[in-house]
Amino acid sequence: MSTTDRPLDRWVLRTATTVYAVGLGGDGEGDGPGAGIWPELAVWGPTGAEDGPSPLEWSRRTHFITPADLAPAEYIPHGLRPFNGADLIASRPGRERGVWWRFTEAHQEDDTALDLTFDDDVLGLRVTVRYATVPGTDVIHRWSELTCTGDETLRLERIDSAAVNVPVSAQGTRVTYLTGQWSQEFGFTQTQLTRGTLEFGSTQGAPGHAYAPWLAVQDAAHPDRGADSPTYGIALEWAGNWHMAVDAEPGGTVRVRAGRVPHEGAVLLAPGETLVTPKLACAFSPDGLDGLSRVWHRYERHLAGDRLTRRRPVLYNSWEATEFDVRADHQLTLARRAADLGAELFVVDDGWFTGRHDDTGGLGDWDPDPALFPQGFDHFIDDVRALGLDFGLWVEPEAVSPASKLYAEHPDWIYQLPHRTGRRVRNQLLLDLGREDVQEFVLGTLDRLLGRYDISYLKWDMNRPPTERGRPGPDTAESLDLDAAHVAGYLRVLDHLRARHPHVTVEGCAGGGGRIDHTTLARTDVVWPSDNTAPLDRLRIQYGYLHAHAPHTMSSWVTDAQGLFDPRPRSLAFRFVNAMTGVLGIGADLGTWSEEQLASAARWIARYKDIQDVVHHGDTYVLGSPDEPTFGVESVAPDGARVVVAALSTGRLDGSPLVPGRPDRLRLKGVDAGARYRDEADGKEYGGAHLRHVGLPFCWSAEHDAELMVLRRL
Repeated sequence: MSTTDRPLDRWVLRTATTVYAVGLGGDGEGDGPGAGIWPELAVWGPTGAEDGPSPLEWSRRTHFITPADLAPAEYIPHGLRPFNGADLIASRPGRERGVWWRFTEAHQEDDTALDLTFDDDVLGLRVTVRYATVPGTDVIHRWSELTCTGDETLRLERIDSAAVNVPVSAQGTRVTYLTGQWSQEFGFTQTQLTRGTLEFGSTQGAPGHAYAPWLAVQDAAHPDRGADSPTYGIALEWAGNWHMAVDAEPGGTVRVRAGRVPHEGAVLLAPGETLVTPKLACAFSPDGLDGLSRVWHRYERHLAGDRLTRRRPVLYNSWEATEFDVRADHQLTLARRAADLGAELFVVDDGWFTGRHDDTGGLGDWDPDPALFPQGFDHFIDDVRALGLDFGLWVEPEAVSPASKLYAEHPDWIYQLPHRTGRRVRNQLLLDLGREDVQEFVLGTLDRLLGRYDISYLKWDMNRPPTERGRPGPDTAESLDLDAAHVAGYLRVLDHLRARHPHVTVEGCAGGGGRIDHTTLARTDVVWPSDNTAPLDRLRIQYGYLHAHAPHTMSSWVTDAQGLFDPRPRSLAFRFVNAMTGVLGIGADLGTWSEEQLASAARWIARYKDIQDVVHHGDTYVLGSPDEPTFGVESVAPDGARVVVAALSTGRLDGSPLVPGRPDRLRLKGVDAGARYRDEADGKEYGGAHLRHVGLPFCWSAEHDAELMVLRRL
């Protein structure tokens, strides 16, 4: 259906279990009811919520402000919305800033997609606000397309993807978001916002370690967790510079603005060109933050497509055992031990290529160092595979060392500013992946490695952000749009890997969790949430990660690392149980492990293989938090037949037997209250209602700090 007139009162979009209804607000003069000139949210919530008046309806009375500044606008420019934060700021260079558009067209396909088009004939700009549901999920994509329809170039200072409106009570909103730094990513953070703005993001050319492009919004009057807490989630699908702003506005609404941040503050849009903003994924759950996490998990399984059925192998990575001291004989010794444990994949990390004796050289010259593999790299890989292991390799395709052959031949390929000295971060420079010739070099390098050698796993790392970000040539910074070009080049290479080398499992990494968003997750098989593998530090990282992302994407290693932030010792069992809530890997120096440790590790790996499908394909429930004495992660098989409970003691004990202590308990969430369940290890039976109301008991001690229980529904 397409029309230039306003159709029914609302356009309605439907997901698996939710509804999203949109109308038009304002009139031709910018205030009051009538022929609307901007899109407004009417209702967003469970199916049926559209049957009644909008919870965002308001009196329309204003003082010293315009109705557009208070409207629950889905997308609105500076000009129409002059005071409370616009989603789009555009101008002709040297002229007035602002867009005063008119609604011109709507196009809806069933209840799964909607396009609303607005035109500013004076400025020469057409804006199409787009909506699309994601099949089989409760996620709606929101984005905008901007076309220069005039004969003058436009300057775009703000190009957000969309705005998301949430009705709240007088108590304001509770915002949950993920914060941190290198080695402390995905920190679960909550802020109560009654009035004002909370804004965060990254200008590091990647999502960054400090914040994730994800947040959740709840009415502060509701409990922060629980089945009666409607929760709205927003995630920006962009691997470059970005921002999110949460505005607690007058009148009791919360408005979230999100989008990419243009390099050097603006981009130019030439006549006839169209700029497409990144997609904003919007999700709703009536079941609190824990329920929202399962909406995101199902969405990321959708993103994986057919590759979801690909079993993530148990890997061993040799970095912590050897660092840059890579030698074929030592690597094979580690590989034999890993194979004896039941590992399925051996990954050689940094240090395998020519000139890479430390972090000062080698990057860009991606040839195996013959001195390290005297019988040849092919022979070395054959020896690893003869142990029953697949083979994987670490690469950092965007980086270059100043002493490399690549830099000597192509000094113009790095980001640089004229008459300025480029800074070295981690003793390296960064290639301008937005250049087509650089992309072709990276594609050729990866094709050569994956075509020549029997490699089934590739770990892609990025260990520095761009600093002096320019490109030699006559173009201006605004006309280059370097951030978008780099993202496009990065995604092109990942898409090529999927198409050309579908057998290769790809792990995404950026100094840990510095580049994790849905565009990366849609093109990789796993990601590396953090370089910090210490047990209690990692517990907090994974707690935050699982609120936003699915277990099948979360690479998690067992190592000997000591805590940077919480150094309390934890058992090998604790490290394994924690790692088994994601994609299990081993990163310790197996040459230092005792026979008892090796035997224990083999038993844990065997148990992981038995439950892996439940963890990766089932529903995940987070039980408590790392601030409580007992923390757990519950995984329920898609058919409900098996329930896996990973229980972890965070440190506080009950004092028994010297005092009358009682076992700590985890109340399960995903079990059927009317069913019975049997512990597969000891045969003990529990009623589902008991598991939900009373819970499983755990008696912790300094030596016993973790358990993995598997229950089968009878």
